[in-house]
Amino acid sequence: MNLDFRSCPRVICEAGSLSQIGALMRGLGGSRVLLVTDPGIVACGFAEQAVSALADIGIATSTFDRVAADPPITVVNDAVECARSFRADAIMGLGGGSSLDTAKVVALAAATGQSVEDMIGTDKAVGQRLPLIQIPTTAGTGSEVTWVSVLTSENHEKMAVYAPQLLPDVALLDAELTVGMPRKITAATALDAMVHAIEAATSRTRKNPVSDGLADKALALLGQNLPRVLDAPSDLAAREAVLLGATLAGMAFINASVGSIHALSYPLSSHFQVPHGHGNALVAAPVLRFNLPSAEAEYARLARVLLPGKTFTDDFEAANSLILAIESMFVSSGLETRLSQLGISAEAVPMMASEVTTGLTRLQANNPRDMSFADVVSLYEEVL
Repeated sequence: MNLDFRSCPRVICEAGSLSQIGALMRGLGGSRVLLVTDPGIVACGFAEQAVSALADIGIATSTFDRVAADPPITVVNDAVECARSFRADAIMGLGGGSSLDTAKVVALAAATGQSVEDMIGTDKAVGQRLPLIQIPTTAGTGSEVTWVSVLTSENHEKMAVYAPQLLPDVALLDAELTVGMPRKITAATALDAMVHAIEAATSRTRKNPVSDGLADKALALLGQNLPRVLDAPSDLAAREAVLLGATLAGMAFINASVGSIHALSYPLSSHFQVPHGHGNALVAAPVLRFNLPSAEAEYARLARVLLPGKTFTDDFEAANSLILAIESMFVSSGLETRLSQLGISAEAVPMMASEVTTGLTRLQANNPRDMSFADVVSLYEEVL
């Protein structure tokens, strides 16, 4: 066993805990904080709550609220310049995965002076970041506990910064911030987290006993509580369980890695602006079925985690039940289930398949089963 498990040093999960950020930031030595967020978070009042909680104990703040989905490097550079101009000595990310990914890179680039472009890749970042608190307002990406930031180039290519310095000092999980999420966003982000757990548990390169335990608990929390959240959006206990599940899945996948579901979803986001979680949900069932010959035993084990109390005649039935359960949750979510519903035609399939097989080999290497160009074309065609 070659185990090197890394994790965020502190995770706080408590409804209403946004009010604690002043004391937490003061404890990290922050006195001039750049809040990194997006216009939607400002509009719903969460950014104002955060700024007020910091101001109450005398911490100065400046807000960068121009984060965009699949954060463009140009926008991230703007946020870095904002941090430097404000002379920020700490960073706070508040929002979905894009805001949190942006905040991580800003915390590092503002402290070291290294350009964002020079950080792209694995362990290319140098130096130490500013103190960083991450506060997710969606339950899915796990970005609050990972050391990767996925950015978008001017050519619409997904590019990632992998660096242990990106792990925050504190991940603050306040389920009250997720209660108002629209049904589609709730479903897409939670399904994204379920994919994180499944792919972490079946990665053929870096899965380990610690990531397996986290993935199992994440899948149980998500699977048992997502239906409750969709039926009763104000159920705070269910919201909290989904939020914690997403964080545990993030801790699992960043150590074990993800596979071909993510690889097939990336072109959907970068070229057609399909939200990441929705993209994962679209291709999840076809990829899981493709992987079944190589992952039957592990899928069967996960089925027993996701569907406690259900009995199966054999592993094949159990593994198929896992796939059917994921597919059923996707269909009942109200999300579009076909690429054509999102304006993606058959003409785009070869381009996307080429990108998956030539540009995303890092993810493909983790998948339980090797996948050819023709295989990827066929998988996309299943959901046209």
